[in-house]
Amino acid sequence: MSGRVGELSPRQAEALAQFRENIKDVLPSLPSQDDYYLLKWLRARSFDLPKSEAMLRKHVEVRKRMDADNIVAWEAPEVIRKYMTGGMCGYDREGSPIWYDVIGPLDPKGLLFSASKQDLLKNKFRDCELLRQECEKQSQKLGKKVEMVLTICDCEGLGLKHLWKPMVELNKELLTMFEENYPESLKCMFIVKAPRILPVAYNLVKHILSEDTRKKVMVLGSNWKEVLQKYIDPSQIPVEYGGTLTDPDGNPKCPSKINYGGDVPKQYYVRDQLAQPYEHTVVVNRGSSHQVEYEILAPGCVLRWQFKSEGADVGFGVYLKTKVGERQRAGDMTEVLPTQRYNAHMVPEDGSLTCSTPGIYVLRFDNTYSYIHAKKVSYSVEVLLPDASSAQQIQQLGDKLGEVALDHSA
Repeated sequence: MSGRVGELSPRQAEALAQFRENIKDVLPSLPSQDDYYLLKWLRARSFDLPKSEAMLRKHVEVRKRMDADNIVAWEAPEVIRKYMTGGMCGYDREGSPIWYDVIGPLDPKGLLFSASKQDLLKNKFRDCELLRQECEKQSQKLGKKVEMVLTICDCEGLGLKHLWKPMVELNKELLTMFEENYPESLKCMFIVKAPRILPVAYNLVKHILSEDTRKKVMVLGSNWKEVLQKYIDPSQIPVEYGGTLTDPDGNPKCPSKINYGGDVPKQYYVRDQLAQPYEHTVVVNRGSSHQVEYEILAPGCVLRWQFKSEGADVGFGVYLKTKVGERQRAGDMTEVLPTQRYNAHMVPEDGSLTCSTPGIYVLRFDNTYSYIHAKKVSYSVEVLLPDASSAQQIQQLGDKLGEVALDHSA
């Protein structure tokens, strides 16, 4: 049985009754007390009563901390209101609210340099609560239960800047918050305009998602506009996404409902860096260099690095070895990222590189130009792997019509 109202096995019905009894002390603090709402928590934990109860009680504490009953009226800082992308716009053919995530114009560094992580988390909790309330309104309006939200994720412009580690960590926290506090709330996520780097980005966060959520993530092909209209009436889709909906002033992107963000002006910045731990520290002697090797086994992997120096600048470049098994001079290797001097003693550097060719990549810290001073360098390097299954599916999809589900294995 599905574990939904009207589709309960005797065991599930007994579990629901016992669950209601076990949590009767917190029922009044919940936004809803009906069976539909309680069954969400039971399904999320496969009707395991202790786990479902622990999950719900933790949510009650989060609601108190976030002041969830009043959070929709909370006004986020101006920089978040102006530059955090996305928004609710329209309803699908079954009456579910539609949320748009617009990835490309998002400025990760600008937002994290201008807003606190707590406010960014609170803003996303507010969005979730707004959507939950919208589902309630639709239920009353349509005379049937509307429980879930359809999401359209516009990945045009998704790039290396979005793989900046602090932003990835924030997104993990946002996804964890959603999974732990709004179970069984995602109807489907359609990914449109997916770039080749999507499997790398997806692989960084997929372990956060439940198996049920992963099954609901679909990548659409070049006919994505037609696919969307199978699920959503064109009158409920902005012209920008293939429908007929516009803002009152005729704007086809409906910016009154969907925020398209953009680069955050530096006037909003309250910091110019984020404190981060480093995994390694080396001293690069005067007139010398330090090389770090990483083997890339398949194209599409991303090298991501962060480093800082102490006292003075340091050179940095990336090379591809032409001979395996021996140290090579920079001039004997293939230059991938030209060596430049970075003021990493003033502002820590971070960067990333999509590796199109397998091989041994060398990250080289250069102090050959200094005849007096050694340089102390702290650094961290990661190799980000694409999700193999979804990468293959996207490769197969190419420009063909159709849709594929992203891999939902653990």
